[in-house]
Amino acid sequence: MDELIDPETVRRHVAARDAVALAREALRAALNPEGFRGYVWGQVAAVLEPLDPALRAAVAGELGRLYTESCSGERVRVDVLRLLQEAGAGLPGDPLAAGRTAELAKLGLEDSFWWDNGVGAAAEHELAAGRSLPAPVVAFLRRSALAAYRRKELVAAAAKLTDPVLNVGEEWAERAMAQAPAGPWRALLAHAATATAARPTAAWDRAARALVEPLGADVVRTAVLGWLPLVGRPRTFAFTTARHGPDANHTFDPYNANALRGLTWILVLLPAHPDTARALGALVETALKKVPGLGPVNPKVANAGVNALARTDGEAALAELARLAARVTYKATVKLLGAALDTRAAALGLSREEVEELAVPAYGLTGAGHRATRLGDATALLEIQGARAVLRWRSATGKDLKSVPAAVKRDHPGELKELKAAAKDIDKMLGAQVERLDRQFLARRTWSYAAWRERYLDHPLVGTLARRLLWTVDGTPAGYADGALRTLTDDPVEGGTEVALWHPVGRAPAEVLAWREWLERHAVTQPFKQAHREVYLLTDAERATGTYSNRFAAHIVRQHQFHSLAAVRGWRNKLRLCVDDEAPPATRDLPQWGLRAEYWIEGDGEEYGVDTTESGSYLRLRTDQVRFYPIGAPENSAHCYGGEYRMRPRDGAGPVEPLPLTEIPPLVLSEILRDVDLFVGVASVGNDPTWQDGGPGGRFRAYWTSYGFGELNQSAETRRVLLERLVPRLAIADRCTIEGRFLHVKGELRTYKIHLGSGNILMTPDEQYLCIVPKSAATPAAGTGYLPYEGDRTLAVVLSKALLLARDTEITDPTILSQIRR
Repeated sequence: MDELIDPETVRRHVAARDAVALAREALRAALNPEGFRGYVWGQVAAVLEPLDPALRAAVAGELGRLYTESCSGERVRVDVLRLLQEAGAGLPGDPLAAGRTAELAKLGLEDSFWWDNGVGAAAEHELAAGRSLPAPVVAFLRRSALAAYRRKELVAAAAKLTDPVLNVGEEWAERAMAQAPAGPWRALLAHAATATAARPTAAWDRAARALVEPLGADVVRTAVLGWLPLVGRPRTFAFTTARHGPDANHTFDPYNANALRGLTWILVLLPAHPDTARALGALVETALKKVPGLGPVNPKVANAGVNALARTDGEAALAELARLAARVTYKATVKLLGAALDTRAAALGLSREEVEELAVPAYGLTGAGHRATRLGDATALLEIQGARAVLRWRSATGKDLKSVPAAVKRDHPGELKELKAAAKDIDKMLGAQVERLDRQFLARRTWSYAAWRERYLDHPLVGTLARRLLWTVDGTPAGYADGALRTLTDDPVEGGTEVALWHPVGRAPAEVLAWREWLERHAVTQPFKQAHREVYLLTDAERATGTYSNRFAAHIVRQHQFHSLAAVRGWRNKLRLCVDDEAPPATRDLPQWGLRAEYWIEGDGEEYGVDTTESGSYLRLRTDQVRFYPIGAPENSAHCYGGEYRMRPRDGAGPVEPLPLTEIPPLVLSEILRDVDLFVGVASVGNDPTWQDGGPGGRFRAYWTSYGFGELNQSAETRRVLLERLVPRLAIADRCTIEGRFLHVKGELRTYKIHLGSGNILMTPDEQYLCIVPKSAATPAAGTGYLPYEGDRTLAVVLSKALLLARDTEITDPTILSQIRR
């Protein structure tokens, strides 16, 4: 690097004792944008340090004048202050102390600096002068010291900052410091902040136990469990300076994140308690929430929560591990959860699957999905209704109450809190069990009849799902109705030897239709599609291609939504970045079948900020082939922005050819293609009602039109068949007809065509597009009547739009009305 300070010029200024010129030369070098900061300051220090005290004092005076003149340039002011520190080192007095204090205070609203910028030296000067630093400034310095490009001087300065014990700006930390201001509590929080490793050492645990003892285990647990629910709430004050990358206001303070890990370690040292397991499970989910441009907000905290649960004894901790294993998709945390459950399984002499089944708690429910708790003169009724838990109240005379009785709030606050917590826990566990059961079709699981009844049909929670599914008992299909297992002809099934989950693949169409009618006759709503499950049979085109399916090729999907869906369905995927890199396809391992499925994808576009996020990941993907390989075959890979997929075997081995589709078991083929259909059906830009302009530059307009109003895929065909039976029962049946790909709805103002695949709407007679954006969590509107299964968001959207448009004169939304009346 070229010298930024000319030695000959400096010698000339020193000889002339020209303090003004020396000050300006030093400032010019410090402000040079081409210089590396650390190197520049080394040169500046080399100029200022050898000066005699009188000349340095004169230089300091000139810098003070420059500081006063540069009030409009923030960068100039900060650099002048640093120069002043160099020039004034060892001189009597503290020139511009007030200015340095004011500039430091501004940093409290910054996230961090990845370079030193002299703030460490400025902090040292403040402390040496006997002045304390504001708490936000302390937090800034600690965060900067933890940054990837930290300097030793800044790390050393931050290590001296012990007050406050945690960083301000996060509600949980401020609550903890307010409730634990000094003494043993302060020492415990300070110890928690030293949790910088993945797991505690024996020495760390010993020190923690010694700090807990004078406070009491129950007192510590109560306090910590009161802080953890506050994690992830909005900051108590926002950072004001935007930075490149993810918004720091939505991330965890890294210093406090270490303290959170320490608190999870401390909870493990306390006697096991159900509330501890519940709080740790919630912390894991909070720490894995996605932040735009970042991904999971803090996987280290999530992993600490998992490790704490793994070290905690009792059924409650095991239940949380099993629940999280069914819900979490972040790869590193999934691996930890798997290892924890495998360890428990080995200790119990059971399989991993058996441990996950046995880990589901009853939550005090009796029978299948019911719990009655008497609290004074009132009775709390906790019931599972469909996919959620409902808490109702009844008086001593049997009258239903609209809300919690005042006497219960007054006399039984602890029991009321536990009931509400149980309802939330049941909701979470129900969702986890639905996802686990829906993945069992490819698991090739069978159960002995006795074990199945205990873990499924008669289980207080899982039974509410199992009784809405179809099973085979010794090969005989059966469903649950009127208090017993029954065949298609409603004959009871009294017992058996082996039980398996029923699947429509390989069943005669007449049998599948008969079971759909049986479910309808008994008003059974399945927790996911089973009797109505799509079956994907090999097509002539796929027989012609031989080793790959193009059925779901040439689609444009939103990358991050695709990535999340793939993880939920058990696929592995790597986010594509707009960089010179390669990635494997989305893959799903099928160990029970000795197979691996691949879905080939590539990034779309090349314009940074238009086709990518700020962090450089593609917003959209283009889809290609589905293939199958032996599970041990080397992975294919291709460039992130497209190109040929190639296999690169190691150790001189040759490439492994894809398997002919005719050799893939029909159940495997159907379920894998169903997954891929789900990815496209949910993540395609074609079902986004706001994309009628075709997206960036209009380049997706043709795709959006063909997908949003084109031929129906398999899941949409299933939806059409269902609607043909459902629509005649609706209150608006006289206004609705199904014709081909559309549900036609006759309103007073217009006639509307709702596409059964995308939910998009055209208005007749001129086929104008009507944009109605559904709520993010669309559920069937009131008046839709019986539905045979849950979980079809597009079905809910279609029905909700039909009910709305049939009464279009009652619409009040001005955005919708303006489109209808144009």
